[in-house]
Amino acid sequence: MKTEYPILNLKRGKEISLKYRHPWVFSGALDSSVEGLENGSLVHVADSEGHIIGTGTFSPESMIAVRVFEFGDATIDRSWLSDKIKQAYSYRGLLGYGADTTGYRLCFSESDSLPGLVIDKYEDVLVLQISTMGMELLKPIIVDVLIKIFSPSAIIEKSDLPVRSEEGLPQNSGILWGELKKPVIFKENGHKFFADPMEGQKTGFFMDQKDLRSAIQNWSKGKTVLNLFSYTGASAVYALSGGAKSVNNIDSSELALEGCKKNAELNKLKKTSIKTEKADIFAWITRPIHKPEYDMVILDPPAIIKTRSDIENGKKAYHFLNRAAMRLVNDQGIFVTSSCSHYLSADEFRIMLHRAAVQNNMTLRVIGEYGQSSDHPVALNFPESKYLKSFLCLVERSK
Repeated sequence: MKTEYPILNLKRGKEISLKYRHPWVFSGALDSSVEGLENGSLVHVADSEGHIIGTGTFSPESMIAVRVFEFGDATIDRSWLSDKIKQAYSYRGLLGYGADTTGYRLCFSESDSLPGLVIDKYEDVLVLQISTMGMELLKPIIVDVLIKIFSPSAIIEKSDLPVRSEEGLPQNSGILWGELKKPVIFKENGHKFFADPMEGQKTGFFMDQKDLRSAIQNWSKGKTVLNLFSYTGASAVYALSGGAKSVNNIDSSELALEGCKKNAELNKLKKTSIKTEKADIFAWITRPIHKPEYDMVILDPPAIIKTRSDIENGKKAYHFLNRAAMRLVNDQGIFVTSSCSHYLSADEFRIMLHRAAVQNNMTLRVIGEYGQSSDHPVALNFPESKYLKSFLCLVERSK
């Protein structure tokens, strides 16, 4: 028996995107009064004829008025949530995670029909992020479901997300269940890493670059490598495992650089082959140089364009960073660059790289293009799920 939720009707013609299974309903599409409807309420969405075409959670303050969980009439309860989380887990199993890779994204919000929820799995530790009031209200059920399915040693919340303020939610971080034993160690493609869910960035590690890191390993043999915005040095571990002579990790965080050393030790890499340097990278890469210094440069900055209002200044910042970084690469060397800003398209990124290369009197030949790894699935019905863009390029300097 289906639960009857409040019904929000759409204006005529506004049902098209929902019928094509885009999971967002914008406030301007609604033809119903929402007075008295509480933030986070479960609702049905109906077309102009009154047919229910979606079930989700309501947000009165956001431009996204409804985030759809199910396309059609559904009851969002313990059983439904359990089925969706099991389905997401099964998909990661199909990807081969669980043996050589025990750290991965278990749930990726709208891409797994669970808008507002991200869950990362590090061995038997689960770390979740909640970004909406609707999912916040479902949190007790979600925690119970996770305990039943996974029997984790700990469930950590790391909901320190600026977007929560738009939903009227405070920043939350802490242990929701169990006991967190440090360090949390997991494997990625056979390499060992540690994560710090409480103090580290995001949920403790950047899991979406698995594919790019594997490519770095394949192209690093015999090279001197510069790793900019290194964080805890995951790319350095892959590069050294691939035969790099040395890796110089640059980051503004002393804590992150200590993580570089710990990850090198976990993988039994030579201490003399890994270097760390604390610096403001924007200043560091623009210092005067007499000649290029590295056979491979990796540039992976944090998201610079976070909102539409950041687009123009963000594009300039990406251009500045890439133009300055690629000048450090030797002729016939490798330049690896990434953007995790959704608002910078792959085509715009490609054009920017070409312009920066011309200004450096060089040519970039794209060896490979990479996106987020498959545990961060790109849903065709939700193009916003595609955010990460990376290029691995051969540098050819003009004679």
